[in-house]
Amino acid sequence: MTSFGFPTLSRSLVGRRTWPFFFDLLIAVAGLACFYGIIQVTHYWIGPPQPSINISLSPRALPVYAFYSIVRIFLAYILSLVFAVGYGYTAAYSPRLEGIMIAALDVLQSIPVLSFLPAVMLAMVALFPTHQIGVEMGAILLIFTGQVWNMAFSFYSSIKSIPRELREATAIYRFSAWQRFWQMELPYSAIGLIWNSMVSVAGGWFFLTACEMFTLGDRDFRLAGLGSYLQTAASQGGSINLAATIYGIVTVLAIIILTDQLAWRPLIAWSDKFKFEQVESADRTKSPVLEILQQSAFLHGIQRRTLQPMSEMLYRRMALIRKERQERKAALTPEKEQTRTVMNWVLGILLSVILGVIAIIAAGRAMMMLRSISISEVLHVLAGAGATLLRVDAALLIAALWTIPAGVAIGFHPKLARIAQPVAQIAASFPATVIFPLIIIGLTQIHMGLGIGSIALMLLGTQWYVLFNVIAGAMAIPSDLREVASLFRFGRLQRWTTVILPGIFPYLITGMVTASGGAWNASIIAEYYHLKDKTYTTLGLGAEISQASDHGQYALLLLSTVVMALMVVTINRLLWRRLYRLAETRYKLEG
Repeated sequence: MTSFGFPTLSRSLVGRRTWPFFFDLLIAVAGLACFYGIIQVTHYWIGPPQPSINISLSPRALPVYAFYSIVRIFLAYILSLVFAVGYGYTAAYSPRLEGIMIAALDVLQSIPVLSFLPAVMLAMVALFPTHQIGVEMGAILLIFTGQVWNMAFSFYSSIKSIPRELREATAIYRFSAWQRFWQMELPYSAIGLIWNSMVSVAGGWFFLTACEMFTLGDRDFRLAGLGSYLQTAASQGGSINLAATIYGIVTVLAIIILTDQLAWRPLIAWSDKFKFEQVESADRTKSPVLEILQQSAFLHGIQRRTLQPMSEMLYRRMALIRKERQERKAALTPEKEQTRTVMNWVLGILLSVILGVIAIIAAGRAMMMLRSISISEVLHVLAGAGATLLRVDAALLIAALWTIPAGVAIGFHPKLARIAQPVAQIAASFPATVIFPLIIIGLTQIHMGLGIGSIALMLLGTQWYVLFNVIAGAMAIPSDLREVASLFRFGRLQRWTTVILPGIFPYLITGMVTASGGAWNASIIAEYYHLKDKTYTTLGLGAEISQASDHGQYALLLLSTVVMALMVVTINRLLWRRLYRLAETRYKLEG
């Protein structure tokens, strides 16, 4: 297993005559373009707020709109990555907090974006009342809420499933926590984290229209971007502007394809070296972009002269700090050690009391808001919760039936992956809200209500969580296990029951958990949708949340969100937590 870091630069490749100057020139141009983009975005964000932006449907406006949307999704992804790693790490190594943190994560990933919208947007605008950055940060945080949760689940699950022999090796060599993180934990989780990053960015595109163009009571928050462009094209003057919609869709597809070739494929090829196996696979994923980076003399020089000395200096410094800490701890007398323990205990109780008081005050104010809700509205919300639960379960079942065999086939065959992975990435990243009008019109033509049709709409936004996690799980199965199965001539059923399903089980559970949260989240669009001058709706909790947000009924919005959170917590306690525990014990890859 290779330590985590920048792509390893092959000296044999650098030594070849493969136009290293040309590659360095390409990297320099890309760096200058990124620098120029940062300057332009900074200039726009620190400018005065623009509360009402007229969205132009001219194709000439698409490059600028695409640039702004890419920046929002990229910043939301970086924020999601940092949060996911920190949250997953803390949950995995804190036995007292683990249960609470995983339950909270399950609740948060299931709460729809529109439930976060009022608090997030009003808070950001209040923090930056005289600059455009307030509205921009609100949109970025809303996209963050649609990206982060499955990444956090993936990192947590990967850490919990690290083989025992790897942990013993780091203990024998006395790795510090920092060394263990960079050289074992992050490399081991790289494959799952990259594939979940792909589906997270896809989730950002899915909710882009809701995050760039929305109303909150009598206030109109609208941002220039691809999401607002597509939403405006779909409802211009009460009808669909077909030409503008096609222009927007083509632009989205072009961005997705470029992202796949310039970012995801190099990362997938690079992460292949982190696979935990004793026999190296003969068939590896390849990427021309990664080969260009590996042949760059400029990057090689930066790594050799800057990154390597800095990392070595950092490790030496951390080793000295660890040694000094151990010496101070050894020098403590029993009385001082007892005093220190008591102080930590008192501080913990004090912090718990403060958090408890805040929670009680917040709960009291929430109860005051809920007093205005009638019994009939409560019963209607509960009936909607039951209907949405049935749709979520149906969407998960349908997703599992096709994504498990498809994901295993893609993960086991790199040649198939080279074709199927970009197609799956395009399909997952494509904003399903763009084709919602066509689906709804089709359902109306065949006299099928939105009650059943909403399952198909949920499926469009949730099945990719299962597929991408199954692909990651199949790719992470060591090649030697597959070769043993072939050597002993396992039948198809035996191969699935003894190698494939146990191997992908931790990844499958992560995919199912995040798909479940995605289905609850997608219910806000699947059960309540505006088309032209008509609103299509059905009984469901998502419809209740969307309608309450539309009409500024904050008490009903709070009640619907609380009911959804309680249902998610119950399912987490009864089902997902037990399956996670099973994945950590019985289906853990170790000798």
